[in-house]
Amino acid sequence: MEKKKKKKSTKEEAPAEAPAPAPAAEAKRESSRGSRKAKRTGSNVFSMFSQKQVAEFKEAFQLMDHDKDGIIGKNDLRATFDSLGRLASDKELDEMVNEAPGPINFTQLLTLFAARMSGGSDDDDVVINAFKTFDNDGKIDSEKLRHALMTWGDKFSGDEVDDAYEQMVIDDKGFIDTQKLITMLTASAEEGEGEEGEAA
Repeated sequence: MEKKKKKKSTKEEAPAEAPAPAPAAEAKRESSRGSRKAKRTGSNVFSMFSQKQVAEFKEAFQLMDHDKDGIIGKNDLRATFDSLGRLASDKELDEMVNEAPGPINFTQLLTLFAARMSGGSDDDDVVINAFKTFDNDGKIDSEKLRHALMTWGDKFSGDEVDDAYEQMVIDDKGFIDTQKLITMLTASAEEGEGEEGEAA
């Protein structure tokens, strides 16, 4: 009978120990859910780059992540600038870190690069200064602007320039009023932001 009791006591102890590993399994499930969610969220940003570009960004991220915690923070940026022989002020470092809405992990870094590369972050003064380079006494020569739009940077097609010109006031001599153009472009951007804010 004692043997049976020992077996029973062993059996009784085993169930008491069994629940302990269960929370670890639950924790694993929670973390895998979170990582799946992170991958799903970031999939769009990864599709914006070639595999080679993603690999190059990953290598750069690893070089910048000096403490190897998977997050680029202020100290990582400082160490990166130091290694390049450039001193960065606290203000500059804070501004860089604060460009991201949260911690700068690899996906967030790619998102920042994508935003910069898409040109989605042009401030009004950037737009104003760009068009003022074409300004001559308050007017822009539409043919010179057409040539520039179709020749440099993200090249426009002839149809795209025509579509844009349909929105502009061009006088009978082929000139665009610079101030009216700037007002139209900056007002459109503000209205677009306002609509997005209302939709959210």
